[in-house]
Amino acid sequence: MIGLNNLKPAKGAHHRKKIVGRGAGSGHGGQSTKGMKGQTSRAGVGGMLGFEGGQTPIIRRIPKRGFTNKFRVAYAALNVGELETLFSDGAEVTVAKLNELGIIKRNLPVKILGSGELKKKLTVKANAFSASAIEKIKAAGGLAEKTGK
Repeated sequence: MIGLNNLKPAKGAHHRKKIVGRGAGSGHGGQSTKGMKGQTSRAGVGGMLGFEGGQTPIIRRIPKRGFTNKFRVAYAALNVGELETLFSDGAEVTVAKLNELGIIKRNLPVKILGSGELKKKLTVKANAFSASAIEKIKAAGGLAEKTGK
């Protein structure tokens, strides 16, 4: 019967640790598995990331393009048409409620966009709004309030 007490690794899966520099009797004496002389036999050879033997490394050969704006703010986008289906007339829509309902998956600032129809009077509190979203919310008799970042 197989149980946790008698499980063993597959044959050949378990290897003995290589012990180097402990004399001829260890089987790894002499040059300690590093071969004779040269760059790779020396200490500290492993840490040269991207080194290609003196050839210009690939990271310097490929062209660099583009720009990453470190001040960019990523928003979770939500359309006014979705608010129409999710909330009842006169409801208050906040970022906390959207997170609670699972509409916003990650803890990101929320931006309301203007795609879709809105006929319900809603008080929407979000981090950002598009101009068309504000227009549609106000046209339905609602209120669009910007909260902090």
